Amino acid sequence: MPDPADYHAHAHAHAHAHAEDAGQPQPRRRRDLRRANGELEDVRTGTMPVVTPSSSNPSGEGIRTTRRTSWAEAAAVADAAKPAAHVPAPTRAPASAGVSLQQAGQRAVIEDGLEAEGGTALPSASAETPAFRRTRPTTADVIADSPMPDFISEPGLFVKEQRPRPLGGIRGAVYSMTGGAWNMGPGPKQLQEEELARRISRQLQGSYNTAILSLKGGIGKTSTTVGVGLTLAEYRGDAPCAIDANPDSGDLVERALGEGIYQQASPRTITDLLRNIDSVDSLTALARYMHHAGRLHLIAGEQDPEVSDSLTAEEYLRIRKLIAAYYSVALTDCGTGVTHNAMSGILQSADNLVIAAGYAVSGAKRARSTLHWLASHGYEDLARNAIVVITDKDEVSSRVDKEAIEEHLAGICRQLIAVPHDRGMADGDLVTLDLLKPETRRAYKEIAAAIVDGYR
Repeated sequence: MPDPADYHAHAHAHAHAHAEDAGQPQPRRRRDLRRANGELEDVRTGTMPVVTPSSSNPSGEGIRTTRRTSWAEAAAVADAAKPAAHVPAPTRAPASAGVSLQQAGQRAVIEDGLEAEGGTALPSASAETPAFRRTRPTTADVIADSPMPDFISEPGLFVKEQRPRPLGGIRGAVYSMTGGAWNMGPGPKQLQEEELARRISRQLQGSYNTAILSLKGGIGKTSTTVGVGLTLAEYRGDAPCAIDANPDSGDLVERALGEGIYQQASPRTITDLLRNIDSVDSLTALARYMHHAGRLHLIAGEQDPEVSDSLTAEEYLRIRKLIAAYYSVALTDCGTGVTHNAMSGILQSADNLVIAAGYAVSGAKRARSTLHWLASHGYEDLARNAIVVITDKDEVSSRVDKEAIEEHLAGICRQLIAVPHDRGMADGDLVTLDLLKPETRRAYKEIAAAIVDGYR
């Protein structure tokens, strides 16, 4: 096998012969001759010299030079050969404006080769193409120009809105039969119920008190207090409190708990609370003087006729101040009349009023008289914002014009609400919301919502 060194030497000699025939100067050999100990001998250096233009011919005329460099070096050389000009850097290069960096490097290599041969440089892209070309915006351009969505204030930006589930009626039946595949959404009645629930459960800042009174007994005052109190307890996040301030041996707790349960419970009344009010410094201590009908907390009225009428305005205000520290909503069953001892303290601390009335002619007249008395004794705002509740307790005969009575009272109060006849309320026994008619429950929801609406 021939020596590799001889083979390379023969190839270089052949290339030298062709170069002489072409009239070109002899290229340098790949071997360097070095002097060692004063003698010439061939020594293989193992290095590859860089081929550069001869110093005797700085212009490089007549010599074809091929540079083997990277595209980055070629681009740098091309930029250095051009006059410096200040061009503001774009914030974002258009997607279709220009070529890639690799293509730019290849272009620079070609231009350098043409300049070395004395040729003409390639035409500049900026000389032929306009400075700005209108192009169709790409998806990237649209996304970049669009404002960033606020995922905090709009968390459902990428979530389809889901219709609430219909409850009852044809819509609810269709939803159940199709397994939820066909959701027609809630009907108008369900939407109204949800709106009432939202109004009742509105968060309050502070403590508020509603007084429920009438000038005539037996027209649904206490049953309204219990029904509204249980409704508030059902929909509100905080438990309400009901106070029995009836001087005539009120039965508020019996209507909420039932006669049997109340007799078995500890007979703590408002009188006991007043006697030890200075030692009550927590909700736990207050709970020992209260009764609980579910989430409705109650303070029982005094049952002894000899002391039931002894509650004064100052004593009631002390009770009210204590309740305000732990409850945001309080209902006060005022009893019959507006002239008993505690009534001035109740009206002084009340935020709004509920006037109980009936469809009997006498009940409607007494409700109107109550509003007139309030307006003439310094309680104009309470009378103007009062809620009149007409309870069809005795189911009056058809001879009574109910619409005429409602129109007679509606113009002198903020809102008038009618409670239909219901045996669950008319018997004077335990009030249970689950046993009431849907119309009766809805009436109590409307009363509760109107009460909370009046808390400003």
